[in-house]
Amino acid sequence: MALQQLDDDQIRTWTREQKDEWWYKNIYRGDMPQLTLRSGLTGFCLGSVLAATSLYIGGKTGVGIGVGLSSVILSFALFRLLHGAGLSRDYTILENNCTQSIATAAGYMTSPLISSLAAYMLVTGRIVPWWQMLAWMVIVAILGVLVAFPMKRRFINEEQLPFPEGRASGVVLDSLYHGAADAGMFKARLLGVTTVVTGLYQLVISDGWMRLIQFKLLRMDKWAGMVEPWSIQERLDSYYYAAAARLNLWIPRILGVDIRQLGLRLTLDAAMVGVGGLMGIRVATSCLLGAIINYVILAPIIINHGEIVERVLPNGVIAPISRAEIVNQWALWWGVAAMVVGSLVGLLGRPEVFTGLFKSLRSRKEKKGSSIDLLKNIELPLKVSFIGVPVFSVLGAWVTHAFFGVPWLLAFISLPLIFVLTIICTNSMALTSWTPTGALSKITQFTIGAIDRSNPASNLIPAGMTGEISANAANLLSDIKPGYMLGAKPRQQAIGHVIGIFAGALTCIPLFFLLFLPPDHDGLRSTASIVSEQFAMPAALQWKGVAEIIAHGVKDLPASAVISIIVAAIGAALVEIVRIATHGRFPLTAVSIGLGVVLPPEATFMMWVGAMIFWVMGRRHKTPGTKAHEIWVEGCEPISAGLITGSALIGIGNAIVNVFLS
Repeated sequence: MALQQLDDDQIRTWTREQKDEWWYKNIYRGDMPQLTLRSGLTGFCLGSVLAATSLYIGGKTGVGIGVGLSSVILSFALFRLLHGAGLSRDYTILENNCTQSIATAAGYMTSPLISSLAAYMLVTGRIVPWWQMLAWMVIVAILGVLVAFPMKRRFINEEQLPFPEGRASGVVLDSLYHGAADAGMFKARLLGVTTVVTGLYQLVISDGWMRLIQFKLLRMDKWAGMVEPWSIQERLDSYYYAAAARLNLWIPRILGVDIRQLGLRLTLDAAMVGVGGLMGIRVATSCLLGAIINYVILAPIIINHGEIVERVLPNGVIAPISRAEIVNQWALWWGVAAMVVGSLVGLLGRPEVFTGLFKSLRSRKEKKGSSIDLLKNIELPLKVSFIGVPVFSVLGAWVTHAFFGVPWLLAFISLPLIFVLTIICTNSMALTSWTPTGALSKITQFTIGAIDRSNPASNLIPAGMTGEISANAANLLSDIKPGYMLGAKPRQQAIGHVIGIFAGALTCIPLFFLLFLPPDHDGLRSTASIVSEQFAMPAALQWKGVAEIIAHGVKDLPASAVISIIVAAIGAALVEIVRIATHGRFPLTAVSIGLGVVLPPEATFMMWVGAMIFWVMGRRHKTPGTKAHEIWVEGCEPISAGLITGSALIGIGNAIVNVFLS
């Protein structure tokens, strides 16, 4: 059925009390189950999977993946099948909405592990104990929840702002439960089939799984005399280079540099194809352009000039010129400049984001008999935020000081920024479904860096805290929007969000140690393993680069790197200005160009391939109602999510198998 909503004239002229009364009488479903044991458990389990895949993909690309709609479809399909088999009563629409809120909240928890916390460890060389990570992340995330709810009444109840991503979830839920059940089951099948097929492919390219199956289970090494397990090479060009070594074939070079040193490999990475499908052709093309400029054009020139060289590591091992060395020694700086300037100019180009700040700072007296009394048993009580925000703010400052050595003064100075940045971030999410977390966190980094330039870690953790709080608050309100549309209790959604916080933290922290800090043969861990050929950690490198520029300036950089920073900053500003002037029609984004600089070019190329496939098929099959349109247009997210989930879960399992086998 069509969702009821106020028209523009009612939104503009009605008081909030009138709007709340209308919602309570026409939308609210007080007796319908919402946060039940099964919705909580389902959300916890789906959230754990989402957090795991998000961490895996975030480590590879620095891009957060939002597949909340997939959790909606999976929950719907699961309980529809159980109900059909007589094993369970059907899921209610509000239970499904609550599950989606828990699962997406869990997915948000990976952000600091691939950005601020990872950057802190790279800068300091100190591995943060797991319990300190858990405490800091949970405190910061809960503070985001507490900050969000006083704003919920203005952004959602009063101004009825759109929150496009949240509204899309509400529309999908309504369509699934009121007429489009077959479409939902079709998308669930798409997701399931893609996940299984991708998982099987990932299995046969995984050394750990193949060693476990062939050597431990089938014992093929005993009777076949095998030394290494058989597997398909994920890097398809490996077959050519193996033949080239035997037959003395031609090796491609650019200005005399082996293209393998530049990271120009051909890798069939299914997860990156899925990421490209989600990010779209504009972002993927921008990333590819950044990679071409850096690795095909600039890096060979700089290597020939002797400004990217082999390095002798502290343990005496020589690090040959490779993609990682190109990024660490030179390219990081102009890539970071493009991302920071692009994000800040893009933020300044959205004046509506800032006008919402001033509206939010106006205080309004509540009238006697207002809707606060009407909804007092539905909304999260304001006193919870009024008491909780100061308490958790002090807790946040304390753990920042105690765990990371940030001076008390700097920890407390960052707190007032939380409220300003949260309002900006939430207003942006409400209007565009875009959270400018990267740009806003840089405001804190530069503010704290202006006070203390001596310690890079002092600006990383406070910036991470303000960024995560503002992002959590904005994302929570986006999750609450479909609940408001469907008549859910906000109080129960807040509890669900906290469940998701713990689901994400308890899943992704152990995985972080497993994937990015694996023990060596002596059982020792090192921060040197955080950035690797498998996990480029571009977001963490961006944070690290900004912290080091704040601390040391550019005096220690090669002259060519300083010139590249200036050119990249000017170019990024021009790209964003043109994009703003053309109302978003310009096909490039500066932030994505900078991202392409620090990503492995083989991954960037596969993301572009994935985006191109869906873009081409979407243009070829525009007609709604056709099977091809259902698969390539309406099924884009389920297919992309299946590619990511199948690759990530088997890839994570491969890391676990390798740890135990070693």
